[in-house]
Amino acid sequence: METIGFSKDTQAYRKAAKRVKELKGFYGNLTSYCLVIPFLAVLNLITSPDHIWFYWPMLGWGIGIVAHAFSVFGIGKEWEEKKIRELMDQDRKNTKTL
Repeated sequence: METIGFSKDTQAYRKAAKRVKELKGFYGNLTSYCLVIPFLAVLNLITSPDHIWFYWPMLGWGIGIVAHAFSVFGIGKEWEEKKIRELMDQDRKNTKTL
């Protein structure tokens, strides 16, 4: 009986650790963006003010950050979890009836 509790605790710990790693990766990416893009803007405006180019990396990296945010904070992740639980419940009911 204790093994089941330990297994659930281990599984919960792994899930929480994975979530923390995802959040850490996202916030690291966001911090880098917030530091590098202003540096590139200043560099661009100092070295070649006639030719503005810093918005290209800002746009590309910004799209990447938005995609990363969607994957971490998950638009639709709750739906996925709900569907997984629903399918698991159906499977348990089918197993019990057999």
